[in-house]
Amino acid sequence: MLEVINDFLSGKVLIVLIVGLGSYFTIRSRFVQFRHFLHMFAVFRDSLKSSAGQLSSFQALMLSLAGRVGAGNIAGVGIAVTLGGPGAVFWMWVTALVGMSSSFFECSLGQLYKRCDAEGQFRGGPSYYIQHGLQKRWLGMIMAFLLLITFGFAFNGLQAHAVTHSLNNAFGFDTTYTGIGLAVLLGLVFIGGIKRIAKVADLLVPVKTLAYIGVTLYVIVLQFDQVPAMLTTIVKSAFGLDQAFGGLIGSAIVMGVKRGVFANEAGLGSAPNVAAVASVEHPVAQGVIQAFSVFLDTFLICTCTALLILLSGFYTPGFEGDGIALTQNSLAAVVGDWGRIFISVALSLFVFTSILYNYYLGENNLRFMVGENRKVLIGYRTLVLVLIFWGAIENLGTVFAFADITMTLLAFVNLIALFLLFKVGMRILRDYDDQRSAGIKVPVFDSSKFPDLDLDRKAWPANPSAPVAAPGKAPAGVAAAQR
Repeated sequence: MLEVINDFLSGKVLIVLIVGLGSYFTIRSRFVQFRHFLHMFAVFRDSLKSSAGQLSSFQALMLSLAGRVGAGNIAGVGIAVTLGGPGAVFWMWVTALVGMSSSFFECSLGQLYKRCDAEGQFRGGPSYYIQHGLQKRWLGMIMAFLLLITFGFAFNGLQAHAVTHSLNNAFGFDTTYTGIGLAVLLGLVFIGGIKRIAKVADLLVPVKTLAYIGVTLYVIVLQFDQVPAMLTTIVKSAFGLDQAFGGLIGSAIVMGVKRGVFANEAGLGSAPNVAAVASVEHPVAQGVIQAFSVFLDTFLICTCTALLILLSGFYTPGFEGDGIALTQNSLAAVVGDWGRIFISVALSLFVFTSILYNYYLGENNLRFMVGENRKVLIGYRTLVLVLIFWGAIENLGTVFAFADITMTLLAFVNLIALFLLFKVGMRILRDYDDQRSAGIKVPVFDSSKFPDLDLDRKAWPANPSAPVAAPGKAPAGVAAAQR
């Protein structure tokens, strides 16, 4: 039954939603992800600046990468190639390209409608922009529930399954004991809340990402002469033009979109939860940097995994096996048995930070539903740890099917909300673009220019310090910002 429901939702509904609405946002915004691509690097540099008492934009980026860069980048890519052939990689790229615009708008809106809690920390996400932007709290509650179920429970079970079975494949470790060990380590971090989670992400995310990219690039460089031909195979296979993979075009599209969304999460409504906690001068700045996060996740990390598999010589059409073992054996085929060990260690780091991120998403939305209830929060932490252990020993097909169904429902609610709030997103984008056109290097958001929006004036004060324009240029006018 799970497979039948999953085939319909993720095989048809998800593709239309992600690619269709992502393309709509891209065209209507005049290709915002391309127009601001070089600007992303400048915003990334500025994100390194810290804010007293608040999480910096860089910390929010590391948190979002903690979630985006997880089992999907290793196991997910392996499964996509196994079931969809090389062409699935192309459709992962397409999903990421249009997904960058979806992520841009959802994270910008997450920042715009964020709220300051009793502890002085920012909280936000789809539930908040649905309640305060669409004035539909009931729909925000549904979104919060779906996020809680999808990330707090389903995805955590999947991530735990990936790491315990990887360690079993590489070292022979019993999945029961590694599941218990993983739950204990995560429980120690959960207790510290968002600030401890952010500190752990700050430390582990750059290390795990750079180490993984370094090793996969080493393998790619060793066989660099084959890369152009393999890229050609990927493109031809995506349209059924390669005879060896001609029968996989349908699977290539479905698996490319499904696993692409699972890897980069663009449009699911997850990233806005962590994007909202950052202290930034303008909501759009966080939208820009989160679009950059999608680019890093798919075009850099997922592509490295795909080329590692396809260039290794281990993968052949009709390969049968799970994505984790495929990636491990592909690396081992090039560098020796230590490749399996490296993938297991890398996956362990990927999963650990990803679960921390998923836990926070669940907690944030649980607080939206029930408020600051300590007993409920402790119950949630306990249940998450139990489900992490469950995922460590459960069947992979069951875990993936459950996660795919809840992910598709989540995308449906979030993307419809983004569509309804698209005009608001375009207004703040114009405000940002007008200030940049006037020579202002760091645009500042003035909530007094948007009196019709239900904003938290503590998070976005009226008449903040005026931004300084470059010499010879005047600040953008109020009328232009309000268009």
